Amino acid sequence: MRVIVVGGYGTFGGRLVRLLADDARLEILVAGRSLDKAREFCANISARAELIPVAFDRTRDAGQHLATLRPDVLVDASGPFQIYGNDPYALVEACLAQRIHYIDLADAPDFVDGIARYDAQARNADIFMLSGASTTPVLTTAVIRRLAQDLELRSVSAGIAPSPFSDIGLSVVRGIASYAGNRLRIRRHGRGATATALVDARYFTIAPPGQVPLPRIRFSLVDTPDRIFVPRLWPNLASAWIGAGPRPALWHRALSTFAFLHRWRLFPALTPFAGLFHAVITRLRWGEHRGGMFVAVDGTLRNGEAVNRSWHLIAEGDDGPFIPSMAAFVIIGKFLSGDAPHAGARACLDDLELEDYERVFARFRIVTGMRERKASGKVLPLYRRVLGEAWSRLPAPVRAMHYGSGTWIAEGRSSVDRGRNPLARIIAAIIGFPKAANDIPVSVRFEAKDGREIWRRDFAGKRFSSLQFEGRGSMEGLVCERFGPVTIAMALVADGERMRLVARRCSVLGIPLPKFLHPRGAIFESAEDNRFNFHVEIGFAWSGLIVRYRGWLERTA
Repeated sequence: MRVIVVGGYGTFGGRLVRLLADDARLEILVAGRSLDKAREFCANISARAELIPVAFDRTRDAGQHLATLRPDVLVDASGPFQIYGNDPYALVEACLAQRIHYIDLADAPDFVDGIARYDAQARNADIFMLSGASTTPVLTTAVIRRLAQDLELRSVSAGIAPSPFSDIGLSVVRGIASYAGNRLRIRRHGRGATATALVDARYFTIAPPGQVPLPRIRFSLVDTPDRIFVPRLWPNLASAWIGAGPRPALWHRALSTFAFLHRWRLFPALTPFAGLFHAVITRLRWGEHRGGMFVAVDGTLRNGEAVNRSWHLIAEGDDGPFIPSMAAFVIIGKFLSGDAPHAGARACLDDLELEDYERVFARFRIVTGMRERKASGKVLPLYRRVLGEAWSRLPAPVRAMHYGSGTWIAEGRSSVDRGRNPLARIIAAIIGFPKAANDIPVSVRFEAKDGREIWRRDFAGKRFSSLQFEGRGSMEGLVCERFGPVTIAMALVADGERMRLVARRCSVLGIPLPKFLHPRGAIFESAEDNRFNFHVEIGFAWSGLIVRYRGWLERTA
């Protein structure tokens, strides 16, 4: 099969080529305006498929080029589709004339919606023409279907937060700039409403169960195909909202400010500044090299019970930008296997399901998970509540230690090490940590009330306690532990036979500390000899080790 990828050495087209390159059944035409760039791109990829660099300008004699190249499938990954000019469907029409199957990665609502005008012609030509085969609307609608299997939906919200170190591409920036500050028609409170693109905002914490969550992120309204298609697919929705959370937050705030000023005609349209914005984005980078996505729904079960469900995705490093290209990759793979989409021209809404994506996610450092909260549900124990569906992956002794109500007691043995730095000794004394000792008796009294837990520890007569509770706001998705004036917020990570507790935030008297002042050290719980084992190590870069205690416990009451 011969596939031409227009924009084949670009941000998303290049990643699609990399996804397809392992399939020896393919000839891939890597197409773009610059033949030299196409050649350089192909030379740097190890591929089983045959890669052929070609010069291709979608705005000039596209039909003649396609007649010469004779591809079976064309994928348009060039963009920005929001500003395709007076003849936006010229490439679509050229494919129709040559009976070439067509897929695009468009994220412009009107463009994706408008392709349906060619449906009858595509059916007559017995070809499929799929628009919007990107993260939105394909992945978002697939996730909504999964979340809404037994619900009557009332609201949907979703957001994408790329890593601050990912190059989102100049065409994407141009697309965003083309509508920043514009008033968009959205669904809100059960009726049509308007909101300002990149100004209307909300916060969300992306936290797949059992993983280190992303920090709480501000998402701003963006103009994607979901704005049109989600209310069509679920007409009883009271509200639907789709946002993006570019980072660093400082850059996001600046972009929102420009959009706000444009909304009130205090600043010109942002499109001419797209190149400048892109240059700033590629230089203004800090934070973690992680990106994410969420979809959240509210609805009611058949018995009338209100439910909130959410789907969370985190992609590590440079793996996130592959996601917009995955739909085209899967569709082409299905076509090769004899499972082609049915003929016709349409928005790509139900041609893939979430399980299609999940098979591709498994090849990358991409984790996903779902969370659910019922309005009438009982208050679950703290760790069970924060871990969500990852709770079942923990070893039984670890689950048993954390699952209880009221009061329960565990006893065992422990060894304690203490840091020798004077600062470490002062901190340990303030909190009340035990002195260094080997193989001493230890007991912990757990007191659970109102979703919080007090842990009263006794190391051979040396007692200290802490309060644990579920984080809120900037600490959402974390378990917070308060030792006197110090509060440490930790992620619960289900890691094979261990549960690791990873410090993510720290405050003193409620004042957040900068990251270089956060505590360090390995903290994990595991099961050995069919009993609960613990390892707690706390220290700071500026003080060294403060305390390390490890041992085992068994519930006695």
